Amino acid sequence: MASLKERITRLQSSALFRGMTRESLEPLAKILNEESHKAGTVLMDMNAPGDKVYIIEKGRVRVSRVTSYGEETTLQELTAGDIVGELAPLDGHMRSAKVTVTEDAVMFAVSGEEFEQLLKSNHDVSYNLLRELGDRLRRANDNIISRLEEQRVNIEGRMLRLHKLTEASKSINSTLDLDKLLTRILEAATSSLDADRGTVYLVDDIKKELWSKVLQGSNMAEIRLPIGKGIAGVVAETGETINIPDVYQDKRFNRDFDKKTGYRTRSMLCMPMKNKDGKIIGVFQLLNRTDGAFTKDDEEFIDALSAHASVAVENARVAQEMVQNERLSAIGRMASTIIHDIKNPMSTLRVYAQVMKRKSGNEEAGKLADEMIHQVDRFVNMTQEILDFTKGVSSLNIVDLEFGEIMNSVLDFIQQDLEKHNVKLLRETQFKGMVKMDQDKMVRVFYNIASNARDAMPNGGSLTVRTNEAKGYVNIEFVDSGTGMPDEVKKRIFEPFMTYGKKHGTGLGMAIVKKVVDDHKGRIEIDSEMGKGTTIRILLPAA
Repeated sequence: MASLKERITRLQSSALFRGMTRESLEPLAKILNEESHKAGTVLMDMNAPGDKVYIIEKGRVRVSRVTSYGEETTLQELTAGDIVGELAPLDGHMRSAKVTVTEDAVMFAVSGEEFEQLLKSNHDVSYNLLRELGDRLRRANDNIISRLEEQRVNIEGRMLRLHKLTEASKSINSTLDLDKLLTRILEAATSSLDADRGTVYLVDDIKKELWSKVLQGSNMAEIRLPIGKGIAGVVAETGETINIPDVYQDKRFNRDFDKKTGYRTRSMLCMPMKNKDGKIIGVFQLLNRTDGAFTKDDEEFIDALSAHASVAVENARVAQEMVQNERLSAIGRMASTIIHDIKNPMSTLRVYAQVMKRKSGNEEAGKLADEMIHQVDRFVNMTQEILDFTKGVSSLNIVDLEFGEIMNSVLDFIQQDLEKHNVKLLRETQFKGMVKMDQDKMVRVFYNIASNARDAMPNGGSLTVRTNEAKGYVNIEFVDSGTGMPDEVKKRIFEPFMTYGKKHGTGLGMAIVKKVVDDHKGRIEIDSEMGKGTTIRILLPAA
């Protein structure tokens, strides 16, 4: 507890008692109570009786009110030398604000009655109080003006963001082309946040990867990364926002891209794109905000944009699926019509070939008749296979077969076709054992792959066919010296209607090839490099 002399000295430092002599302050110093209050203490509450006035000796308090929206807003901060709680004892009303200690404080407390008596008996105190209230009113006015200006700037910023969000929504909802859509979503995100660059990834649920399209030179190239790897991969896995002011201070950031390109990544914002059910369908990755780090407002904007983007992405996917289903349906109807129209002519040809074989008595003519019968059956079965694929039907007749004999017969037929196009067939067939397969379907797989290889060598070249045994599987490789294919095509080659470098065909060939191999519980792999050719590798279970 401070001595009387110390109290008087402290009171003289207060704005309320400025200019007063020690003698005039002595009676007041005797009636003051010294109180200590910890940070967090509510000194006064709204609508409570005003029975005390406090003079702050040291520490800090916050004066606040609760708005009609239930939000607590700070009116002012008071420190050593300030007086608090003086109005309620004077006007007889309840407390009009809440006072909370924000920093451990020591105060002098005086009752409301004693304070009122002090004002009546001492004109200096009354004058100082009036001046202090005037200063507070001026500061309050400045504070109100400052807050109004801050609110105006904030509202203008939000209106601008809302306008950008509206324009972005119009843009991304005006196309059903997925590639164009990704570009528009990225443009909306980078321009709205003043980001230097970025990427919008989509989730591939089957491969557990993120993928996107980026511009490389004049072409769009596909990039992929595993979910859970890298910052974008972690966001796709966890659904959490990652906002990094300086990526070089974050161990999760891989600097290899910067080293390779010379680009300097500074700030990064990575956020999930979720559909209406909360499922993560993509990831936003934005780099280098123009004026520093990405803000909470930026996060809120991307979160809002994500809602529009996810709907647009799912609409585009549904539209693509509908178009693909319609194309499959159209091809199915065409195949059904062809089968119906050619059934009788093909049956007639088949019967005539059988009659020719019986009546010719010539071995060579008999072989030609057998080949006619085989090719008629192949044509009808191939058309039926397209029809089955469009309907999602799968039927196999898998039996144990002597592989070497079948492969030689297939290669003999393929060789005749390749020679017409100046393509040399090289045989490295080592496997002669048994294999489990549907002969008709796998033969058509080999024909299809060889035909694609031929088309990739318009000026001639070579096709090497290798067979060998590999750990319970028969390994069949088709290696051409053709033009090769870019990575983007290689990754999509088994998709329906995917064609590359062809002016004819349905685009179903390799999709059917993969389905047949999968149905055999086998695997198919592709290695290709532009200008160096393509290798297609099929692994089938050995018998």
